Amino acid sequence: MNASLKITKIGNSAGVVLPKELLAKLRAGVGDTLYISETPDGIRITAADPSFEAKMALAEQIMREDRDILRVLAK
Repeated sequence: MNASLKITKIGNSAGVVLPKELLAKLRAGVGDTLYISETPDGIRITAADPSFEAKMALAEQIMREDRDILRVLAK
């Protein structure tokens, strides 16, 4: 999807209006939080918190590696 967004004045700030097709792809809506991160290719906008994703990946790795210990502790 390629779209151009115009920066508009919102009070003392500036903002862009996101088309509903883009919001649908992000699975985001009014009131949701979007996360901006800088990448080597430019700027990335996601609806998922990148730090939470990293923490979940680490948790999944620990659960895989220590599956037997966690099973015993769950009893």
